Amino acid sequence: MSVSQAISVDRPPPQARGWPRTRIVGYALVGLWILFGLGIVAYLVYAWNGEFFARYAPAYLQGLWTTLSLVAISMVAGAILSLPVTYGRMSKNRFLSGLAYCYVYFFRGTPLLVQVYLVYYGLGSFHPELNAFGFYLPVVSDWQQIMPYVSIPTGLAIERFTLWDFFKDAFFCGVFAFALNTAAYQAEILRGAIESVPRGQWEGAASLGLHGLQTLRKVILPQAFIVALRPYGNELVLMIKASAIVAIITVYDLMGNAKLAYAKSFDFQAYVWVAIVYLVMVEILRHGVEWIERRITIHLHR
Repeated sequence: MSVSQAISVDRPPPQARGWPRTRIVGYALVGLWILFGLGIVAYLVYAWNGEFFARYAPAYLQGLWTTLSLVAISMVAGAILSLPVTYGRMSKNRFLSGLAYCYVYFFRGTPLLVQVYLVYYGLGSFHPELNAFGFYLPVVSDWQQIMPYVSIPTGLAIERFTLWDFFKDAFFCGVFAFALNTAAYQAEILRGAIESVPRGQWEGAASLGLHGLQTLRKVILPQAFIVALRPYGNELVLMIKASAIVAIITVYDLMGNAKLAYAKSFDFQAYVWVAIVYLVMVEILRHGVEWIERRITIHLHR
């Protein structure tokens, strides 16, 4: 038997020619999206109202700052909280792993809107208990103006702050609920990224005399960060879009100011502009994550 008869290789299927059904459907969907985008642009041009823009643009900018602050504080607090949750999920201790699993299961299995309601309305029922726990902090009591728009503190006072001072503010309630929610997702992202690193990396680091923390910091986490970057970017995008929920608990973020502008003007473009702002933020974030990914994986390109 010849070599050509012994080794038989199937040829790849012929390339599809013409206009198959899938290609037609794809082009049709793309065409519909293009028409939809052109329709939005045409509507904005036709319904342009300079008075509306001049009146509500400052409020939109203030709402944008509130949205960015809410998301940034929540993501950072959630990242810090996700570390012990990740440790519990990966722990061999059944009590710790079970506790962490219940936390992740609850916050990933219930709607974020319900969690915001539980914090904003639920904790308000414990006003006396929250007001009982307090601590004293020094605060600035007097300011002296030394030149226009410049003042310096001249006096300090000791004031008592309680947990109710935190939870009575709708913004802080939103931050608290969002931080708890994103911590559950970030914990699973971090756990999956760490477990994706081959076991041989741990064994190789141990053979070099590195202890656990050194191995985690110098060997495991740099590789896990590459795996976790995309999911972290997706989580940040979801948090930006979900931040509009806080508008229903009287937080005047971007969506809250859009609702207020529509209530005063009954102009539909109030919501069109806020949708465009959210879209721009998401696109900037997406390109930023792609740029970071290209930078940290440059050693993998050939």
